Amino acid sequence: MKKILLISAALLALAGCVKDEMYKGPSNIDKVAFSPEAPTSIAPVSVTATVSGLQAVTSATLNYNGNSVPMSGSGSQFTATIPAMADGTEVSFTVTVDNEAGFKTTSDKFTYKVGDPATDWTKLKFNEVYGAGADEEKFFELYNASDFPIKLTGVTINKDEELTWTGIDGEVVPSKGFFAIVGAKGTTPRGFKSGFSSKKSVLIELFDPKGNKIDYFQRGEKMDSGEWGASLSNNKGSWSRIPEGTGKWMQTEKITVGAANSTDGKEDPDVKQ
Repeated sequence: MKKILLISAALLALAGCVKDEMYKGPSNIDKVAFSPEAPTSIAPVSVTATVSGLQAVTSATLNYNGNSVPMSGSGSQFTATIPAMADGTEVSFTVTVDNEAGFKTTSDKFTYKVGDPATDWTKLKFNEVYGAGADEEKFFELYNASDFPIKLTGVTINKDEELTWTGIDGEVVPSKGFFAIVGAKGTTPRGFKSGFSSKKSVLIELFDPKGNKIDYFQRGEKMDSGEWGASLSNNKGSWSRIPEGTGKWMQTEKITVGAANSTDGKEDPDVKQ
C-alpha cells in the first residue's frame, strides 16, 4: 500500500509540472493603434499596444524605420512615440513583446505616410529687405506665418517686373520661421540675379508656384520712362515688417537677416503699405 501511495504522489507531482509547462507560451498582441491616424509633420505619433497572455510581459519595443525604442506601461497596455517626420515620409512599424517565459511576439507591420495639408500661400510673406550694403550682403527675407513648413520649389520673385529668383527643391521656410535670399547680381550661389539699391524706387513681387502674386514690397514709383530706379532718399538700414509678416513696413537700423525683426522703426513715406 505504501508503495502505491508513493507512486500516486509522484504521478500527481509530474502532472502538476506538465500543467505548469502547458501554461508557458507567447503573449498575444491583440491590438495596435496609432494616433493621430493622419499624421502631419508638426506632431509625433503615439503608438499603443494591447497585450494578453498568462505570462507577464518583461519588455515591449516599438520598431520603426530602422529605429527601436522601449515602450512604457505594464499589464496589458504599452505605449511609445514616433517623432514627427518630414512631410511625405513613409513610416512602417511593428511592436515586439517579450514575456517572462522567454517567448517573443512581433505584431503585424503597420504603415502610414506623413502628409501636411495644402500650402496656404497667403501665409508666405516678405518680411525684411536690405539694399544698402555690398551686393553680397543685400537680401530679401521671407517669413512663414503658418503652422506647417512651406516648400519654396517653384516660388518666384520678380524685381522691377523681371524674374530675379526661383525656389528649388530643398529650400523650405519653417513654420513661424525665416528664409533669407542673400546676394545681389549673382554674388552668392542662391542669391538673386538683379541689382537692388536702397536709394532708388523698386518693386519686389512674390509669386506662388502657379504664378499667383502673394506679396510685394514697393518703394516709390516708376519714372516717366516707365522704368524703375528713380532716385529716393537713402536708407542705410533695412525695411522690416513690424510685427513679423503682418505689420507695416518700417525703416529699421538693426539688420536681422534670417532672424526676428527689430521692434523699433520709423515709417517711410515712400513705401506702399
